[in-house]
Amino acid sequence: MTTNQAAHNLRFAHSESIYIDASPQQVWDVVTDVERTGEWSPVCRAGWWKEPATRPEVGAWFHGRNEAGGRSWETQSQVVAAEEPAEFAWMVAGNAVRWSYAITPDGNGTSLTESWAVEPAGFTLFEKLFGEDADAQLEVRREDALAGIPTTLKAIKQIIEAS
Repeated sequence: MTTNQAAHNLRFAHSESIYIDASPQQVWDVVTDVERTGEWSPVCRAGWWKEPATRPEVGAWFHGRNEAGGRSWETQSQVVAAEEPAEFAWMVAGNAVRWSYAITPDGNGTSLTESWAVEPAGFTLFEKLFGEDADAQLEVRREDALAGIPTTLKAIKQIIEAS
């Protein structure tokens, strides 16, 4: 990988954290319920498990329905980490974009970190899907992630702390 490629890949990765006044298990129980994703995500409006999956376990697949910038699309994602109650991660399209939640004890509460990263296969997928418009489409997804992650974390915190 060239220095330029490495810088490009870093541009398409981001994470942020928030403190939640709840146990790691309480946080886990919410963030792994993909059917509730529409309650906190500004882009993913709905999620559901792909049969026969019904719970977060490595290898399980789920669907997401997304809306942003006047467009809508559906994704399929595969769970790649399900370490209860510490980490939940999935790869969109199986290998294109990695999303994750890291859940760590923090005093009397929990630190929740949401991360996003376009993987090498993701850059290839965007080139295949969008051709010359791939870089512009990646920038749109980057802006959605940069704005969406803090919004998502705040909404998850509010949901958990209100329950």
